[in-house]
Amino acid sequence: MEPPSPESHLQNLRPIKVLGTGAMGTVFLVYNHLTDPSAHHKFALKVVEKCSLLADPNSNRRARWEVSVLDRLNRQPHRFLPSLIGSVETEEVFAWSFPFCPGGDLNMLRHRQNDGVFSAAVIQFYAAEIVCALAHLHSMGIVYRDLKPENILIQGSGHVTLTDFDLSRDLTPKTMKSLLMLSEQDINNNKHHRKITRVIKINSSRVSPVTRKTTSFSSGERSNSFVGTEEYVAPEMVRGEGHDFAVDWWALGILCYEMLYGTTPFRGKNRKDTFGRILTMPLKFTGKPTPLTDLITKLLERDPTRRLGYARGACEIQEHPFFNGLQWDLLTEVERPPFIPSKDDVESTSNLDGLTVTEYFRKLRQPPSLLESPSRDDCGYNVSFTEF
Repeated sequence: MEPPSPESHLQNLRPIKVLGTGAMGTVFLVYNHLTDPSAHHKFALKVVEKCSLLADPNSNRRARWEVSVLDRLNRQPHRFLPSLIGSVETEEVFAWSFPFCPGGDLNMLRHRQNDGVFSAAVIQFYAAEIVCALAHLHSMGIVYRDLKPENILIQGSGHVTLTDFDLSRDLTPKTMKSLLMLSEQDINNNKHHRKITRVIKINSSRVSPVTRKTTSFSSGERSNSFVGTEEYVAPEMVRGEGHDFAVDWWALGILCYEMLYGTTPFRGKNRKDTFGRILTMPLKFTGKPTPLTDLITKLLERDPTRRLGYARGACEIQEHPFFNGLQWDLLTEVERPPFIPSKDDVESTSNLDGLTVTEYFRKLRQPPSLLESPSRDDCGYNVSFTEF
């Protein structure tokens, strides 16, 4: 007996709504109508059309890399990071599934607040969980490079999870010997002794990857790729010096600033202006200094070797006074996070109007008057409206 085809697996899935669209495909909320006809166990399905992958080899590489990262997280799981439920590839699409987070993203949650910002206590909670997630990725040798509010999702429990790993990459962690050498050098050459990190990417509006020739640090592997959201890009990336795990800690500083003030600190009129501000503009705060503004200042150190987290990674950040009193080992056991999603949100926001996944893509590609007539899609593949 022949094994079920990939198409037959996809036919078992029923889409409920579109969760989001981006450079790396469309994410649907789906359920398996054969094993879960009542849709009690919904999950997310990211779908990339094959014609897009064939047209852009870089997109193909990034899609498959994201699946490989999720698969690695299956073997090394973490409460604040997703896992891979499964993946499937047909002639038309490449798709993979992962747990659904009903609370939306951190950007949406911030905008729901009366004044569009979070209190220091709420920032402490979310920042702490993000630090733990980044620390786990770094321990696996993965630099995230895409930290921003839109990529921080709220689980049904109210805890966070990071998403979108297509801009991440592997780096060889620094050796203990090189870390000791760096620490000694920092003490001798800098009044401010900072500690460890690794690599980053960016992404609000995607920046085209650029490779530059740079001098790499002798203490560990660095990346020369230029990717991510421009408002979150670290100075060393703008300067084309190569970068390591420390870019994730810079992005954490930008994120904390945005949660506190509702805007990023170096946003300019255009990309060139933004990059210029990242390199030269003084960091500005309102009101009296607080432990939170001190944390942000030390994370937004333009010299990555002096940035908080450079020498000892997440441990250095966890020791900062802003987190005083926080029980890091009990974070996962917090039963009342700042926000817990309503279970009714999904059912009340269905936006597919009965369309299947295939019909959804078809509607996007074809003029409305042609939706009923073509038998072949823009990629040259036969289309079946009962595929899902």
